[in-house]
Amino acid sequence: MTKITRLFDFPYYQLEKNDLPDALVTKYNGEWVKTSTQEYIDKANAISRALISMGVQKNDKIAIISSTNRTEWNIMDIGTLQTGAQTVPIYPTISEQDYEYILNHSEAKYCFVSDVEVLRKLNQIKANVPSLVGVYTFDEISGENNWKDLLAIGKDTSTQNFVEERKNAVKSTDLATIIYTSGTTGKPKGVMLSHNNIVSNVIDSSDRIPLAEGAARAMSFLPICHIFERMVVYIYQYYSISIYFGESIDKISENFKEVKPDVFSVVPRLLEKVYDKIYAKGTELTGIKKKLFFWAIDLGLKYEPYGQNGWFYEFQLKIARKLIFSKWQEALGGNVKLMVSGSAALQTRLTRVFAAAGMSVVEGYGLSETSPVISVNDMRNKLFRVGTVGKLIKNVEVKIAEDGEILCKGPNVMMGYYKDEQQTADVIKDGYFHTGDIGEFDKDGFLRITDRKKEMFKTSGGKYIAPQILENTFKQSRFIEQIMVIGDGQKMPAAIIQPSFDFVKEWASIHKINIGNTNEEIISNSEVINRIQQEIDTYNTKFGNWEKIKRFELTPDIWSIDGGQLTPTLKLKRKVVLEKYKGLYDKIYN
Repeated sequence: MTKITRLFDFPYYQLEKNDLPDALVTKYNGEWVKTSTQEYIDKANAISRALISMGVQKNDKIAIISSTNRTEWNIMDIGTLQTGAQTVPIYPTISEQDYEYILNHSEAKYCFVSDVEVLRKLNQIKANVPSLVGVYTFDEISGENNWKDLLAIGKDTSTQNFVEERKNAVKSTDLATIIYTSGTTGKPKGVMLSHNNIVSNVIDSSDRIPLAEGAARAMSFLPICHIFERMVVYIYQYYSISIYFGESIDKISENFKEVKPDVFSVVPRLLEKVYDKIYAKGTELTGIKKKLFFWAIDLGLKYEPYGQNGWFYEFQLKIARKLIFSKWQEALGGNVKLMVSGSAALQTRLTRVFAAAGMSVVEGYGLSETSPVISVNDMRNKLFRVGTVGKLIKNVEVKIAEDGEILCKGPNVMMGYYKDEQQTADVIKDGYFHTGDIGEFDKDGFLRITDRKKEMFKTSGGKYIAPQILENTFKQSRFIEQIMVIGDGQKMPAAIIQPSFDFVKEWASIHKINIGNTNEEIISNSEVINRIQQEIDTYNTKFGNWEKIKRFELTPDIWSIDGGQLTPTLKLKRKVVLEKYKGLYDKIYN
């Protein structure tokens, strides 16, 4: 049996155990096209042969920029790694300037892009990247080199011995990939991860996945250029789980119904949107159906695992699952057993209500620099606790510094930041990676994250404010789409808010209130402002007097990645938001 020590060992391991007919599945022109494990390996080897014949050397960098997850990405990943070269996955949604910076910083030799839009952005800066020898596309684009050209170049198997030589020369400690973090400030940093960093993380996390090997389907739609989804995709390969790639966020509902996945990974913002959509449908019901719907939701919000609420609660839950929650299941294909959440804090109401609905959301914790998993929940063996990110995975050590910062040590900790020894030395001290997150263990060893060290601030009265806790609480309001808590050095905390314009319009329509048509008119409307003030007042009751939001201002913009307010992983770019809305900040405090 293949011993997995390098990332390209995963498909071979899968082949020996289960030659899946649908190892990787992508939808082209309305049809799901399956690639078997054997075909996956054959194509990856053809790519390796082609790259070697094109002069790709050990430690060359191959960039991949794809708008969606797809079979080609994975074949290119394995094909590249087998040659001893490294992959540099890039977020498709970042700016052209960031494309230019990353391609130059990594000295990428070739770049593979998915479609016309990514190619357009790349073409604007390509001339400024002297290391770039060639660009290939996954989609068929007239006049462009296509990735299938490499399959044709590598068709001759007589040169496979060169590939085997290269593979044998790759050590587990060698660099495998450079992942440029989206960064809430400054230039992206290149996180260097070795084969062993990621392989160890896959194997050490794998026992937290409660699915039968070779008998499950996964839906993959979070960006695979992020280490979270990429590592999860390697876990699927390790467990011989068939991977279906979602077409786009717009078509994900349709894809769920077609694929009927057992498992997928999510980020909290997506889960919030799913819940809000379900909730909105519930409000449209009438009579007994409406009463039952909200009874089930109230029941779900009280959920505790392992029958802790007693037999009568479990009896009611059984009825709620049959009458109401089964329909939630159907909306996600009917088979969902597990959702893995990462990247940001998950609201406990979502953890409870989805678990009550029979679709467990297990929250984990980690960073790009830790490959990424440090800890994760598991519904089995009492390894699940609401409001925590679970217990540590095997071989990972964590200690809490005096100031509350989480320090991590283990085979998953990165090699360092590419071409930046100083920044590496700043975060890795005595073998411990300083995460920048504040956290604590409870008495049973479950880890709880309380805030980002750099994001906490003090008011002028000397009181500490943890903005993320406040923001996650206020975002439970259906009137609030995005919120940033401010007040560093000021006498009180305040907030800049992007209302949920769709919901505000719906609310106004129900109450027959004329709020105007444009976002500018909506945020100036006194009834809208008063209604959001009521929401602020409601959630303020959960906090101490020094933490309460005393004032807020509304912004007409939709906060987005393109708008610059959010990173590609949907985290707030605090510095950018502050600069962008300096006028609102001054209005609050001056």
